[in-house]
Amino acid sequence: MASTADSGSFPAAKIRNLRWWIGGLLFASTVINYIDRQTLSLLAPYLKQDFHWTNSDYANLLIAFRLAYSFGQSICGRFIDRIGTRRGLTLSVIWYSIASICTSFARGFLGFAVVRFLLGAGESANWPGATKAVSEWFPKRDRALAAALFDSGSSIGGAVATFLIPAIYFRWGWRPAFIIPGLLGFIWLFVWRRFYFLPQDHPRITPAEREMILSENVSSGEAQGTPRARWKDLLKLPQTWGTIIAKALTDPVWFFVTDWFPIYLVAKGISLKSGLLAIWVPFIAADLGNFFGGAASGFLIRRGWPLGAARKAVVVFGGFGVMLLIPTIFTVNLALIALLFSLATFCYAAFSTIANVLPSDLYTSDAVASVSGLSGTGAGIGTIVAFKLIGYFSDAMQSRATHSFDAVVVTAGVVPFVGMILVLLLVRNTRATTRGLVRPL
Repeated sequence: MASTADSGSFPAAKIRNLRWWIGGLLFASTVINYIDRQTLSLLAPYLKQDFHWTNSDYANLLIAFRLAYSFGQSICGRFIDRIGTRRGLTLSVIWYSIASICTSFARGFLGFAVVRFLLGAGESANWPGATKAVSEWFPKRDRALAAALFDSGSSIGGAVATFLIPAIYFRWGWRPAFIIPGLLGFIWLFVWRRFYFLPQDHPRITPAEREMILSENVSSGEAQGTPRARWKDLLKLPQTWGTIIAKALTDPVWFFVTDWFPIYLVAKGISLKSGLLAIWVPFIAADLGNFFGGAASGFLIRRGWPLGAARKAVVVFGGFGVMLLIPTIFTVNLALIALLFSLATFCYAAFSTIANVLPSDLYTSDAVASVSGLSGTGAGIGTIVAFKLIGYFSDAMQSRATHSFDAVVVTAGVVPFVGMILVLLLVRNTRATTRGLVRPL
């Protein structure tokens, strides 16, 4: 249960459209989250030389993060459903900010593996918590755009990190490059603790906005005192598996871009310094894709499309568009690679926006973070498997020089298309809908 606001903490003035200020806070949390996690990826080409890591060693460091991040999402999602969004995200940001700072004390592979595991555990609460906040604060017509807003923090955070982390590294070395991003979380916490409360408790929400939010929750079946759905009950529903697959078969592609793209460019024979802009551009394209997916779905709803059809139209767009990764195997031209990766990540991000909003579309507030966490765990398991295979095949195929990542890239283009088909089949109105176990689409 979220804390009730202290009426003396705020002046009496009301804020119009307060929900979008809440969305801005969720966006800022995600930006900081991604700056912290991207630090290792951006420094990997240098740390690999300093510590004599192979691609498989680097993959294992990424897997250490993913293990904690994957299973942490289910655990943290359930935990946040119990203690509330405000307290849940507070504990998350404290945890991962400290973990980021502690990375500067690592002295070798084992030290990096331990702190990356701890970082993953702390960061795993961000998406379930943000998804729950969206379900608490936004009506269905705004949820996709709100999800796009906080999810876009991943691409913005990645883009900011591309400039911030190398600048810190070249000036002060790799240890401060982990410390400085870790300090940002404590600044965010000060604002979060003073500003986030449930709509019914918030002292600065206008009466009209409060009524709009709470009335839709009532009409959508938000009942007080109903038993909280158990994991085993949720996993019996095809809609839950569709939500899990929407993340499990798309997120590994995004994490391939965020964690392997610098190494991929080097394998293509492209200097990292000359490829700096190319690393940055796909993040911006993904940011635009987030907003496109949210805005397009909202537009279709306003034009009278059913909620499910509006969401699935964007899923189809994304599933086809990610296949634009595949032609990059035929070129070593930096501009063309950057263009194709950018178009593919734009389409991925549109798909991802819908994947993020599905839990709040389909489930009531007391199950949203739990289902979001389950989908995050599915995504994490998929990413762990993908990273292990990427490390193995890229090392094994090094003799093929600029083509050492070809099999990886082709797979990355095809798997989201398979995910698209499964989402279309599983996310639909069923008997569970008529029984009130999930919301109708």
